[in-house]
Amino acid sequence: METSSALTAEVQAELIRRHKTTATTVLSLLVAVVLLCVLAYVTQKFLTQRTNPSLDIALRITILIFGLGAIALRRTHFAKMRLQDIAALQGASGLLIALQRTTLRVAIIGIVIGVFGFVATLVTGIPTYTYQAGVVAVAVLLYGYPVRRAWGQAVRRFLPDSGSNPVQNAG
Repeated sequence: METSSALTAEVQAELIRRHKTTATTVLSLLVAVVLLCVLAYVTQKFLTQRTNPSLDIALRITILIFGLGAIALRRTHFAKMRLQDIAALQGASGLLIALQRTTLRVAIIGIVIGVFGFVATLVTGIPTYTYQAGVVAVAVLLYGYPVRRAWGQAVRRFLPDSGSNPVQNAG
């Protein structure tokens, strides 16, 4: 049963501020990944194509590990018990900081995936590496994109003084 209690003005202001900062950062990184793909397309005529099978396999495995790692990181850091503990020990501010940091970590993993692909394109001259890594990076960034409503629900649900039911699911 979701509580209908409103957040205090101070908590609501911090929620809006942190969400806006985080969402802007994630969107900026998303644009950066797209720009890397455009840059790979534009520079392909200036690069000499050299196949490198060992780099190909290493890059694919690295991208897979980073992509799955981003999912695992987000799921473990947004686990119900972890968020309950953070809210109980640090309050609303600590919970919002945890949400923000985890989201930014996932976003950094996403941009690193995109950069790996672009570096592989520079090394081999094959723009497909950037495009494939870009697709995975965009998926990771969209997966980690912060939703303000979900953050607000998490704060309402896990704050001990909000009268919320601690047995509820983190969603």
